[in-house]
Amino acid sequence: MIRTLNRRLPGIWATAERRQSALFWLILLLPVPLAIYTIGLGRYAIPTEDVVRALVDYATVGENTGTQPDLAYNIVTRIRLPRIVAAMLIGANLAVTGTAFQGIFRNPLVDSNILGVTSGAGFGAALALLLLRSSFEVQMLAFVFGLVAVMLSYFTSRLYHTAPLLVLTLVGILVGSFFASLTSLLKYVADPLDTLPAITYWLMGGLTDVTRGDIPMLAAISFGGMIFLWGVRWRLNVLSMGDNEALALGLNPTRLKLMIIVCSTLMTAMAVSVGGVIGWVGLVIPHAARTLVGPDHQRLVPSTMALGAVFLLLIDTMSRTLLPAEVPLGVFTGVVGVPLLLVILRVNKTGWR
Repeated sequence: MIRTLNRRLPGIWATAERRQSALFWLILLLPVPLAIYTIGLGRYAIPTEDVVRALVDYATVGENTGTQPDLAYNIVTRIRLPRIVAAMLIGANLAVTGTAFQGIFRNPLVDSNILGVTSGAGFGAALALLLLRSSFEVQMLAFVFGLVAVMLSYFTSRLYHTAPLLVLTLVGILVGSFFASLTSLLKYVADPLDTLPAITYWLMGGLTDVTRGDIPMLAAISFGGMIFLWGVRWRLNVLSMGDNEALALGLNPTRLKLMIIVCSTLMTAMAVSVGGVIGWVGLVIPHAARTLVGPDHQRLVPSTMALGAVFLLLIDTMSRTLLPAEVPLGVFTGVVGVPLLLVILRVNKTGWR
């Protein structure tokens, strides 16, 4: 029996490897055709061929300069394309930073908000909505306070020299709770007829106000961060095994973790400043990708980017098409994300693969 099993193991391993490889390439190829299809969905339905024509014209000619503007062209290029690009970039950001944090903290329950970046960004946006109301100022304060929250978490944790990862996690939770309390205070003093609804809606997440002007900075930070995390993919494999293994292989785990935290914080703060507080992406998507392609970060990092883009793209499409009034993204990410995570845990027998 043992000899028979030994003969079959290479074939079983090869089959599993081929299946994971096929899933990996399928995941990478899925976002673009899905994005083209979802652009045509909405109150004003546009056939896929018209969407493709509008995108080709926009890429080759630029703005429609005809005397009779094409309605489909304007809807695709001015309204839906920026929103869909933002949804994909934000989803990829939150998913891959969740993967990075789970790797360096060696904890399957953490995500990109573990150090308080989302709570800090939420406070900054609420403060801007209360005092300033400009869309640019809301994004800037959200971005700045997201960075402030993480810096406060990191430098406070450095005051303690025992169990650095545990202390950093605890301090991050405390800082997040602190900024969440400050946000509640701002909501308490806000005008209940004007400012309070704006703050509440922003904190629930949404891409209604995204314009083409929001895309360049979001894309620059997103692609820069993704390239960096792709470049340290094998180091994430080593860090997930522990600091002793990293030191034995010649790495400086403290410096490397700091670089990953800074990069992930910039990506998350930028995503939150544009799309508001969107939960569950950084927790659910890494587990889903790990189930499909395995724990190796060489495949896991690009897979989480693609799956995160697909997930938030589908969630945004649901939020703007299912009901007459648009539903905030945070509602659907919880409604879809929680059952999905329960299914993943059931498939993995509650383990972390």
